[in-house]
Amino acid sequence: MKGARPIPRLRFDAQAQPGTRVLPEETAVALTFNGTTQAVMMATPDHLADFATGFALTEGLATPDEIDSIDIVQAARGLDVQIWVSKDAEARLKDRRRTMAGPVGCGLCGIDSLEQALRDQSPVTPSGFSMPPAQIKTAVAALTGQQLLHDATQAAHCAAWWTDSGIALAREDVGRHNALDKLAGAMVRAGLVRSTTPPTGAVVLTSRVSIDLVQKVAALNAPMIIAVSAPTADAVALADGLGITLIARARPDSFEVFTHTDRIAPEAEHVR
Repeated sequence: MKGARPIPRLRFDAQAQPGTRVLPEETAVALTFNGTTQAVMMATPDHLADFATGFALTEGLATPDEIDSIDIVQAARGLDVQIWVSKDAEARLKDRRRTMAGPVGCGLCGIDSLEQALRDQSPVTPSGFSMPPAQIKTAVAALTGQQLLHDATQAAHCAAWWTDSGIALAREDVGRHNALDKLAGAMVRAGLVRSTTPPTGAVVLTSRVSIDLVQKVAALNAPMIIAVSAPTADAVALADGLGITLIARARPDSFEVFTHTDRIAPEAEHVR
């Protein structure tokens, strides 16, 4: 399996048993914009063009139409993802210096000001989108079939895009922020993210919901987050202010809604 490999291990149960376990890979991935490294993240080494596209969008570094090309270069100790962007995007990059080594669990490492960490964002565009409770539960249950890396390793996060037809796209990574960035990039490359029309669907996450994940979903202009784990109190406040419906502690038989409950439709209605 790409992004994972078997590792020898010794299991202690009733007796010691040698064997192997499949574990996810962590690779140092440099994200280089116009020749300058903006971030170095530990990530699962797959779907890296999606990762670069999504990271550029969700971090406010470049819009999809400002990305000219993406090249993936093998380096001595990792991978260098070289993103070439327009002059306008390059000028913004110079205003926002990010040279950092970001561990898997951190989405804000390396940001050098409070203004960057808590950047102002516009609320998502009103779209009339809604989901009935049964469909929300179905979306959570559908994650099971999308987590091949997690099933093999028990050590990966998943981010998926749910539409009326089911899960349209899903991406996994050892980092929850990376998984969402990969999903965002996949949505852009599939033509699902447009400046004129908000995407119709919900982002489904296996992880807890923190402020930075809400910021990334807002950059997608997506109206709803459905998460398996709980949110932070400040993530709830941010989702409320950005007009995002935040559903958490979601299970195939239950869920909790924290913001914008108007998008929970009666069972007689369908997703719009």
